[in-house]
Amino acid sequence: MDLKFKTMKKMFITAVTAIVFSASAFAATGTTSIITGEENISYAVLNQFHADFRGAEHADWKVTSNCQKVTFTLDGVKMTAFYSLMGEYLGTTEYVDYKTIPATAQKEIAANYKDYAVSEVFKYQNDGSNRDIDTLAYFVDLKKAGSEIVVRVTPGEGIHFYKTIK
Repeated sequence: MDLKFKTMKKMFITAVTAIVFSASAFAATGTTSIITGEENISYAVLNQFHADFRGAEHADWKVTSNCQKVTFTLDGVKMTAFYSLMGEYLGTTEYVDYKTIPATAQKEIAANYKDYAVSEVFKYQNDGSNRDIDTLAYFVDLKKAGSEIVVRVTPGEGIHFYKTIK
């Protein structure tokens, strides 16, 4: 495989993964939740979650058409962990301060999206076991009158337009 194809494949898989996460993070309506409660989560995922996030509190489980997810608090930080329907760990998301993203990305956003204000920032992170998905990315929700967009910030790769919300 040539480098361009690998890069495109990586970007595509990252985008698909992020869609799953951003839909739950930014969607105000139309939740895809079909099952709730820990009793509907696979035993393997429950065990993996309890091993990965010892001390997690207030776990709220949901199964969607795409994944099994749990929103919880760990050391005072509200997070969401995602697992595939087959039980594979996909990553976690958490809201972070805008100052968390790299300074170069902040400058690029300020220059390219002058009319927009930062609404929310969430960090997506995984353990790196899937080489086709970025291990760290930030999604920045930007708003201006009548418009809302999301950009993806990947350390070392800069910012990229991700999607239009409205």
